[in-house]
Amino acid sequence: MKIAIATDHNGIKEKEEIINYFSENYEIIDKSPNNNPTDDYPYYAFLVAEYVRNNKDTLGVLLCGTGIGMSIAANKVKGIRCAHVSNLNEAKLARQHNSANIIALSYKNNINDIIDYIKVFITTDFSNEERHIRRIKMISEYEEGN
Repeated sequence: MKIAIATDHNGIKEKEEIINYFSENYEIIDKSPNNNPTDDYPYYAFLVAEYVRNNKDTLGVLLCGTGIGMSIAANKVKGIRCAHVSNLNEAKLARQHNSANIIALSYKNNINDIIDYIKVFITTDFSNEERHIRRIKMISEYEEGN
């Protein structure tokens, strides 16, 4: 599995720690290798979202001040289900119930918590329960204009 990751000018140190932690077991694609103080988060959210959409077996990780802006921007990309996550249960349910393919986090969380959220997110499988399949299909159909 691949993990595409990006941050804006916030979370650079945390992004590097995440890359160091996960690179032993996953291929990490850093979509924000050259951050600067004037970074605009939508740009990086779009880069990760488009990469995830176009590459099978890839999940995404986005960091910014709150994770909210990154989540909003990523969800504008067709086929993306980005979840803003702030605890372990949300990380699990984002994958299990919504088949989320990107997680958005606040870099202000404790780095150990951030790593735990990502671990749960990437190791949790979609439940394949009929009700969840039906709901994701509704979202996809709406996205398609149907």
